[in-house]
Amino acid sequence: MPAPFKIIHCFRSPVGGIFRHVRDLVGEQSKAGHEVGIICDSATGGDYEDALFEAISPSLSLGLHRITMARSIAPRDISALIKTRKLIKSISPDVVHSHSAKGGVYGRMGAWLSDKNIKTFYCPHGGAMHYDSASLKGKLFFAAERFMERMTSSLIFVSDYERKAYHEKVGEPTCPEAIVFNGISPEEFIPVPLNKDALDFLYIGMKRDLKGPDIFLDALKIARDLSGKNLKAWFIGDGPDEAKYEQQIKHLGLLDCVTVSNAMPARKAFALADIVVVPSRAESMPYLVLEALAAQKPMVSVNVGGIPEIFANTKDKLVPAEDPKAMANAMLELHNDQSRHTQAFGIAKVLQKTFSLEVMAKNVEKLYS
Repeated sequence: MPAPFKIIHCFRSPVGGIFRHVRDLVGEQSKAGHEVGIICDSATGGDYEDALFEAISPSLSLGLHRITMARSIAPRDISALIKTRKLIKSISPDVVHSHSAKGGVYGRMGAWLSDKNIKTFYCPHGGAMHYDSASLKGKLFFAAERFMERMTSSLIFVSDYERKAYHEKVGEPTCPEAIVFNGISPEEFIPVPLNKDALDFLYIGMKRDLKGPDIFLDALKIARDLSGKNLKAWFIGDGPDEAKYEQQIKHLGLLDCVTVSNAMPARKAFALADIVVVPSRAESMPYLVLEALAAQKPMVSVNVGGIPEIFANTKDKLVPAEDPKAMANAMLELHNDQSRHTQAFGIAKVLQKTFSLEVMAKNVEKLYS
């Protein structure tokens, strides 16, 4: 084992898959004897995220440092960068591991401005890669990504899709690169039994257009109309567009068949409904898909990002993105398939060989070394 590192993880938004990824690394790195800390936004998240921070606090020997980080490019980015640089200089870490676009800028520039001997690692997690390279925002972000490579010890991609997107939109990296798949713990491969009053379908995730909640709701309406069945669903998560989706539920006449809830632990949600639906417009290597498949949940998913790398031999069953009718047909087909739970068991067994938390943490540590 290498000598213990002092590691700072820098990212903007402590919600969703990125936060899950960081928490997993923090836990494994602390167990391996490293000192670990976090720098992230102070305004994002709620009681649920506060509880998650509390759970990992024993592993944060270098502390939890929360500052204001704007979601969009704004003048206050300069203030956030100055604060990040001061924190990094005071902590004097060996490694700054930054995540997603804003965290990637703050972490790498903050380290470079405080001590150029600090090793810097950057994982896009989709981030800026979701932008159109022809758009003004895309051009700005990709130029920034190219500039930041000179401050990067290595890029870390969570999927081959993400790596290819980076090469296509930013260019061939001028710094080292590696692919390290997201991993999940052995406990997450234990199946989650359904509650007695479980509903038919489950959407769980961010309530924002990128994740496709509107597509799920349209597909549920179409599936009900096509089948004539009183199909019901849970609609779980938090996000900036929540009010818009509640209006959509009302407009589609789904008030009596959609149960809305704020964010909750994924495995708790898995007990509430039989089939998980993933309607995203864009993804990199989504934890939700890994968690649900590991828990042996039947799933209808779109064919975007790194999701086909998870499904491997069954990727032909994935649904085209932004196609509510195709999603509705897939939902009905799986709902009528009596072998769906047997199939889910087989997928989980294959998944366990590739997407391991222990392997993920060890591969990241090798890169640090």
